Amino acid sequence: MAFSSLSEYERVIYSLQETRSGVVLSTLRLNSTSSLTGMLEGELTLGNGLVIRVLEVLDFKAKRIRNYSYAVYRDGVKIRWYDPPPHPENADLAATFPHHFHEEPDIKHHRLPAMGISFHEPNLFTIIDDCLQLP
Repeated sequence: MAFSSLSEYERVIYSLQETRSGVVLSTLRLNSTSSLTGMLEGELTLGNGLVIRVLEVLDFKAKRIRNYSYAVYRDGVKIRWYDPPPHPENADLAATFPHHFHEEPDIKHHRLPAMGISFHEPNLFTIIDDCLQLP
């Protein structure tokens, strides 16, 4: 599913609790910033106790995410985050450039390729699936 319209993305976002196994609570809110742009903010609580804090800046005219941040918490402690700032010096990230995630050890500097993350497709399904597989 691409970003065909704000209303279509709203339908997907506001039905996550009912349609996506593992999501037990959603506080996500999609706010229109203009007729063709929006901002998604809030949290998803998963059945395994993890909380995903979501921020997406959306452009429905270009049908893409302009920017994003997904931070994953366990018991209030950040254990992983996904972001797109490029790190061309790190050849290990080339396969998903510029998309990557951070996790322990050394969470700030330990970066891994973020498979399935894109500016052109919704990322939440991939993020949810990744988090449901975490120990």
